[in-house]
Formats: sequence, structure tokens, C-alpha cells
Amino acid sequence: MKKLWIPFKKVWKFILLLILILLTFSYAMFQGGFVSWFLFYSFLPFAIYCVALSFYSLKDLEVTRVLPKTDYNAGEPLKVMVTIKRSRKFPLFYLLIEDVLDETLKYSPGQQKAKALLLPGLKKEFSYEYIIDELPRGEHFFRSFTLRIGDPLGLFEKEKKVTVDDKVIVYPAYSEFIYRPFENQYDQGLTASRERVQRDTTMAVGVRDYQPGDRFSWINWKSSAKRNEIMTKEFEQRQSHDVFVVMDCVPDKRFEPVVSFTASLLRAILKKGAQTGLLTISKERASFPIRGGERHLQGLFYHLAKIEAKCATPLEKVLETDGLFIQQSVSFMLVTAQLTKQLVEKASFLGQRKGSITLFLIKGQKEAPMESERSLIAIANARGVRVIMVHEGEFAAAFSGVSIR
Repeated sequence: MKKLWIPFKKVWKFILLLILILLTFSYAMFQGGFVSWFLFYSFLPFAIYCVALSFYSLKDLEVTRVLPKTDYNAGEPLKVMVTIKRSRKFPLFYLLIEDVLDETLKYSPGQQKAKALLLPGLKKEFSYEYIIDELPRGEHFFRSFTLRIGDPLGLFEKEKKVTVDDKVIVYPAYSEFIYRPFENQYDQGLTASRERVQRDTTMAVGVRDYQPGDRFSWINWKSSAKRNEIMTKEFEQRQSHDVFVVMDCVPDKRFEPVVSFTASLLRAILKKGAQTGLLTISKERASFPIRGGERHLQGLFYHLAKIEAKCATPLEKVLETDGLFIQQSVSFMLVTAQLTKQLVEKASFLGQRKGSITLFLIKGQKEAPMESERSLIAIANARGVRVIMVHEGEFAAAFSGVSIR
């Protein structure tokens, strides 16, 4: 219905413009004198411009969006440069242009600057830029621009949507800290080992496929030649420091700090030289096997950039029903913002069967633990489950040796 109204609207505006021209001309003819004719000739350029603008095609405008880079960390600013080119010179009174942002950027600081009013005149190329002050975590798409031109009288307006696709990926913000595998638990708190994760390179126990991050000196050239593939020596590990991280994706106001701490933890573990895996259950279940290397870290960060708090299953149910925990015999680290009695019980049961369990409870800045949480932490510690309270912005304190402050 709206599309059918557009041609009729244009015809009506032409009729209205013609009526205005006839009225001013009739007034000049019947009234006579300098003032009436001055009024007619003053209105005539505007009328001619309106007619010319009605035949001007917006297809002549070519819009380009320039992004400095496509990978960002949460909280970083984004400067966008928009350039408009055209092949013909035509006097444009104004050009209203808006970069139609993705829904995920709609409420980010600075997004209102994506709309600009330009006065091109006869220029064949003109531009503007806007800045999004703080990028939120996620995968953000830039899809199109809305262009609008018009005449000074407001009779004729033209609007067009131009498709220009771009994408930026915003990884979760992370903090730098040194990961230290936990050794013992005392009444005063927790202690962490400062020993760097190492393999005993003096004793090779087998060969395996090459993985990114393996040293050049570990390559077994004889096996590589036989199989026509690069093979790496498998060494005996002095001590297993493999860690499997489980992140809670239940909706919570502290979900962003949960993601940020998980990213910081995974990065610290891999930078230490250990290997790690990740399990998240949001809209879909996503499991990353225990591996090491920069490529593995990149894949984990990409997943965390897109993860959403859309899990309807509590973390304790995940521990109970997911078969992955039956297969793994490594150190488990759980990251959550909600501590419940059921979670403590399931973590304790899992720890008795599979090894050490560490639970990181994420709190807001200067947010004190509730009495119920203090009681649950004491119960968990008594059952062999480490519970470490981590405040937003103080992630490095997770391995400082104190669980409750």
C-alpha cells in the first residue's frame, strides 16, 4: 500500500509546485510593480531546482565505509570514515546520511554520531567520520546506509538505502596475570605453584601429528619422511597441568565479567605453557578439546566474543548430565556468578571421582559476599572444592593465595 502511495505523492507535489508558480505569476501580473515581480523571480529558482531535483537519481551516489581494522577488544573505540562519491556535479542543498548500525551497537556510547547532515554543494567527493566510544563484545555487522536529499522548500525529498557490508569482531576484554597451578589448600587460603609447566624433552615416548606451538627441535624427521606428514615427538610430562574450563552461561547481570575472566584465565593458562579446553552451553553446546598454542587461543577468543547468556540449564545440571566430565581426568575450573548448594554438591562429587575442582565466583566491583555464599564457600572448602571469589577489575587476585576477602 505504501509503495502505491509513492507515485501519487510525487504527482501531487508536482501539482502543488505548479499551483505555487501560477499563484506567484498571477500575483505579479495583476498586482504589478517591483515587489510582486521580485517575489515571482525570487521564487522561480527554487521552483526550477525542485523540478531538477525530482529528476536527479540517487544511484549516482557511491558510499564507502572505511574501518581501521576488523579485530577489537571490548571497550576500545572505533573510528569509522564514510566517503561519498558521485560522477556528476549537481547542487545538493543537503544530504542526510545515516549508517544503519547492527542491533548490538544500537545502544553503545557514541552511536548517535553515525547520523550526519552534510552540505555537499557541487562537490563530487565528500566525507564524514564518527566514533563509537566503547565497543561491546560481540560480532557486529554494518549492512547499509540511508541517504536522503531534499529542496529548501521541503516539497521534494528522496531517500535511498545503499547496501555496504562490513563486519568487526570484538573479543572480550582480558586482564594480564600469571597463572599458577594450585597445589595445596590451607586454612588461611590457597597456595599456587610457581613451577612452569614443562615436558621432559630427554625422553620421547612416541610421535604425534604436528600442532601449532610445537618447537622446531621436536620434529621427528624419520617419521615425517615415512608418513609424508610433519610428525612431532611426544614427550613424557613431568606433571599434568591440563585444565578444562567450564563457563556458566545462565543469564546474570555479571555475565560480561564472567566472560572477561574466562578469557583472561584461558589466555594465562596457555601463556604458561599448559593446555586447556572449554565447555559452554548457551543456545548450543560448544566444547573445545584440551590443546595448546596460539591458534587454539584464537579459536577460544572468537567463541567467547559471540557467546550469549542464553542457557536455561543451571551449571549443576550441566555437571550432572554432560558426558564430557565422565571422560576427562584433568583439573576442572568452573567460572560462574551464582553459587548454590546444588552446585557445591555436584562439584564435590565430581572432584572425588575426577581430581581437583576449582570454582571461581565472579562478583561486581566492591560487591561483598552474602552470608549464604560465605556458608557455601566454607562447605565447599570442607569437601575439597576450592572456591575463589574474584571481583570485577581484580582478576589477578584470583591467584594471589586468598579465597575470601
